[in-house]
Amino acid sequence: MPVPIHLPSALAAQTGGLRQHLGDGHTVGAVLDDLVARFPAVGPRLRDEHGEPYPFVTVYLNDEDIRLSDGFATTVCEGDEIVIVPAVAGG
Repeated sequence: MPVPIHLPSALAAQTGGLRQHLGDGHTVGAVLDDLVARFPAVGPRLRDEHGEPYPFVTVYLNDEDIRLSDGFATTVCEGDEIVIVPAVAGG
């Protein structure tokens, strides 16, 4: 089942400049693994060396932060979409 993935500009630079992709899988992690299989350079920017999400990169499934549910094990269903948002700092 294809799931839309929306990337910020900083990550889109790793995926040929495209900000929206379709990933396949039944969990958020599997969908992102599918994206990384096609664009390996984006992988280290999504997960740390232990495979966990970085604290400064928020992954949303339908407007809900996956850290508040099952993380990358969060189940996706038809019609869901994933949005990745990096932290923004400024002063």
